[in-house]
This record gives sequence, C-alpha cells and structure tokens, in this order.
Amino acid sequence: MSTFDERENAFENKFAHDAEMAFKAISRRNRAVGTWAAGLLGKTGDDVAAYELEVIKADFEEEGHEDVIRKLVKDLHGKADEATIRAKMAALLVEAQTKLMNEG
Repeated sequence: MSTFDERENAFENKFAHDAEMAFKAISRRNRAVGTWAAGLLGKTGDDVAAYELEVIKADFEEEGHEDVIRKLVKDLHGKADEATIRAKMAALLVEAQTKLMNEG
C-alpha cells in the first residue's frame, strides 16, 4: 500500500470517527435537554424517559436542530423562551462533547 493510500485511509477513518462522535454528542444533548424540559413541565418517572425520546425523535424531522427547538418552544410555552432553550442546548452540547472526549 502506498503512502498516499495510507493517508487516504487515515483521513477516511478520521472523518467517520468525527461524524460518529458528533452524532453521539447531539444525541446526548437531545436526551439531556429532554430531561431539562421534562423537569420544567413537571414530568416525573417514566414520563421523563418518554419525553426524552420525543425530543430525540423530533431531531429526525429535518437536518439541524431547528426541529428540536420548535418542539421545545411549543411544549415549554410560558416556561422557557426560545433564547433560553437555545442557550441550554448549546451548553448541553458542550457538556456532551466534553464527556465523550473524556471517555476516550
């Protein structure tokens, strides 16, 4: 195998790894923001887990995170505004990324 092929394989592996890590971080962020929102909605027990899944599923409606924000803005009307939701999601994404990096 040539050096070029080895470098190409290395770049492809890094791209796949980075994409997987990004997906995991976003999934963890969505679960965490679901937990946070469930608390604001007064949900407890199994209802929290069910709501987390609703938030995770909302993220598959379209590319990006606007679908999750729309869901949360609608569900949290009067409990949290859009700016608060966006800030919470950004903070939870950083937290999820940090945890993933520390795991190995």
